[in-house]
Amino acid sequence: MPDLNTNKLEKLDYKISKWMYKYGKPLLRYSLAITFFWFGYLKVIDASPAQELVARTVFWFDSDIFIVVLGVWEMLIGLFLCFKPLLRIAILLLFLQMPGTFLPLILFPEVCFENFPLELTMEGQYIIKNLILISAAIVVGGTLRESELVEKNVKSADSQ
Repeated sequence: MPDLNTNKLEKLDYKISKWMYKYGKPLLRYSLAITFFWFGYLKVIDASPAQELVARTVFWFDSDIFIVVLGVWEMLIGLFLCFKPLLRIAILLLFLQMPGTFLPLILFPEVCFENFPLELTMEGQYIIKNLILISAAIVVGGTLRESELVEKNVKSADSQ
């Protein structure tokens, strides 16, 4: 005789998993959009906590102009992520921008690490969180041909 509690838990687990499968990628896309738009906006209005580090990192540019351009660039990434026809452009802009965000780890390790390589400062943590943004962008980018990939039975690299 099957355990009724196990059966109820299995049904609940299925419902939760189905909801996550259905809404997870759109929520990730919009979360990514909000994050980029917000971080960009803070640069445009001269209120970003990252401004000093950005200015030091791109010392070969006029920082007052560069930070505003970077802010607008990030706002465009956020805006473009909101519209499926513009996703490819958003992903392209994001991947063009991201390598520069890691430059302080190389140029200013004393600012990014309290004790190299594992103890990060707040600035270092701010930079390392970009790994999550890159991964999220990869997942969002993977949705561009999702129906075709599902039809061809392409499996995720971590599927069993």
